[in-house]
Amino acid sequence: MKDGVDKLVIFLAKRDGIDKLVKTFQYVSKLVHYQSEAARPGLADRAKQLEVASGLSRKAFRCGRFLTGFNTLRRIDPGSTSFTFQFLAVLANAGEMVYFFFDHFLWLSRVGVLDPKLARKMSFISAFGESFGYVFFVISDFIVMYQGMKKQKEEGNLDVEVLVKIRADRVMRFMAVAANVADLVIALADIEPNPFCNHAVTLGISGLVSAWAGWFRNWPS
Repeated sequence: MKDGVDKLVIFLAKRDGIDKLVKTFQYVSKLVHYQSEAARPGLADRAKQLEVASGLSRKAFRCGRFLTGFNTLRRIDPGSTSFTFQFLAVLANAGEMVYFFFDHFLWLSRVGVLDPKLARKMSFISAFGESFGYVFFVISDFIVMYQGMKKQKEEGNLDVEVLVKIRADRVMRFMAVAANVADLVIALADIEPNPFCNHAVTLGISGLVSAWAGWFRNWPS
């Protein structure tokens, strides 16, 4: 039987596992920077350096990630599900593919390989694709959760195993929705800067919600 250390090793062996760990570092350091900026500028500077380094590291870990969306689009089977879900899957994965593809150029511009002036444009395109895709991922998850609750209500006394499976799927989809909505808030801060989305506390909490929902979804059973 796997203990906590076994599960942590498995979790950190995954690209998503490392991403969620470093994302936690990134957004905890953002909150630390905000909290200590006035009273402890030295600590605030170190927190900011960790935040920036974590953000750039996450972009490096995501190299080639756009191929996941491309492969999903390539493998969609017209007969496997309804047209509605196929349509939502195409839009969601296309948006995510744009996000991860242009994120490469954002990373290269921020580390100085490409013209740093490109960073703003690449950030906007990447964030737009991200937010576009997340909207349709959220819609898909809500539809599936609604269908599961409807089935549970209509059929009454379901088999225990079926009921456990429906509830487990609902929890996972709720975590996916929480992560996607949190990431959507962060993306909106790039697309349309505003006092709420761009506030350090909003960004910090949103980042941690997304990271910890990812921990829950990727943690080995």
